[in-house]
Amino acid sequence: MTQRIPRLGIGGPVGSGKSMLIEKVVPILAAKGYSISIISNDVISKEDADRMRKNLATDRGLLPENLVIGIATGGCPHTAIREDPSINISVIEEIEEKHPELDLIILESGGDNITTTFSPSLADYVIYIIDVAGGDKYPRKGGLGIESCDLLVINKIDLAPQVGADLNVMQQDAVRIRKDKPYVFVNCKNNTGIDNVAEHIIKNLLFDSPPKIALSDRQRQ
Repeated sequence: MTQRIPRLGIGGPVGSGKSMLIEKVVPILAAKGYSISIISNDVISKEDADRMRKNLATDRGLLPENLVIGIATGGCPHTAIREDPSINISVIEEIEEKHPELDLIILESGGDNITTTFSPSLADYVIYIIDVAGGDKYPRKGGLGIESCDLLVINKIDLAPQVGADLNVMQQDAVRIRKDKPYVFVNCKNNTGIDNVAEHIIKNLLFDSPPKIALSDRQRQ
């Protein structure tokens, strides 16, 4: 029987920084020896997957090119990760069969609202990312994505002065809306807070388990 590989879902509005977050987190996980595959969902294009493949696989050699996969859903991406995730599950099952050595599969999917959630059959741990450019009202608007995710990431904190957003207000609202669930402020461009995101993934999804293949062994291959 094929062993289930831990699955991380990353969702959020268009332009919030999902792909860039992945591009920042993967090198940290790879440096610790974790082997990763990425699946990127979009409506009609595979642009994000192509970019991540270039930045992470082609240019930096952090994972094989064939393990960065783009899925053009042909419709609402919410459906492909929530109501009918069969297209993603099919791709994951193929990955699990061909690459049992993997430690983590990352699924990325966007949307234009704050209701994005992943089916429990698809993702074991969910990060929802929003950005400060949308204003400090974002966390208190709630929505399934913000309220139910395992980790809320608030990106582009450097833009707060330019858009008149109060980070203290966002923090207070995140605490009130999410109760005891964690949140992290980040700036993906300069790596602020990225180590914290990686720590949450390692502790709460991978449960501090060591990589299946030791980094020293992988480097000799």
